[in-house]
Amino acid sequence: MFNAEIRQMLAQVITSWQVIAVTIVIILFISIVNKVARLHTMGVRYSRPKKIKSKKNKTEIPPPSDSDDLGIEEESSDEVEEEFVE
Repeated sequence: MFNAEIRQMLAQVITSWQVIAVTIVIILFISIVNKVARLHTMGVRYSRPKKIKSKKNKTEIPPPSDSDDLGIEEESSDEVEEEFVE
């Protein structure tokens, strides 16, 4: 008798709309996550450009120099104050 009641209660719980809805949502979530992960790995794998190894026309980058190549000169604080006063 006790086993029959448990089986009946389990059947009612498993077939309730709440359990079915949560199960469907979980299945959809897992499938969407798997699809996004698969697309991400495929996209990363195929979107990287292939490097062409060529030995000709290799240019050497010169070392950085100590001079200011931008042409920016430091102004003294007196000159800056005069500009704002005028």
